[in-house]
Amino acid sequence: MDNGAPARALALIADCDDPEKLRRIAANARRLGEDGIDRAASLKLYTVLPFAEPGTLEHDVWRSIHVLEGALKDERGRTTLLGQTRQKIARDGELRTVADLVRGKTSDGFRMLMDREMVDHTFEAVALRHRALFEDEVILAASDRLLAFGAHCQ
Repeated sequence: MDNGAPARALALIADCDDPEKLRRIAANARRLGEDGIDRAASLKLYTVLPFAEPGTLEHDVWRSIHVLEGALKDERGRTTLLGQTRQKIARDGELRTVADLVRGKTSDGFRMLMDREMVDHTFEAVALRHRALFEDEVILAASDRLLAFGAHCQ
C-alpha cells in the first residue's frame, strides 16, 4: 500500500455501513497483511450487523456475539456460531443471558476476547455499559471479573 492508503482505508471504513463491503475490505487487508485495517473493518462490521438499535443492550449483546464468532472463525478457519448462547437468548432474552453468563464461571469466550484486547466486547463490559438494567450482584461480578483480568472498569 502507498503511504496514504491506510488512512484512506480507515476513512472508508468509518463511513461504511455495508456488511459485504466491510467483509471485502477486511479480507483484502488480511491478504495484504494490513492487520490494523483488517481489525478496523471487522470491528465496524460487527457494529453494523446487529438489527437492534445502536446503544441498546440488544445491539451490544449481538455485537459481542458477532465479535466472538469472528474471533473463532479467525482461529479455527471456519464459521463457528455460539449455538448455546444464541439458544439461551432465544429462550431467556439478552438481559437474563448476560446476567447469567456474567455471574457464572469465566468462559473461554471471555478469555479469548481479553487476549485479543477486546474488553469492550465482553458481556461484562456490556453489563457495565447498561448497569441500570442489571442487579447490583451482576454489576459487581462484571467489575470483579474485569479487574481480575487487569481491565479498567467503566
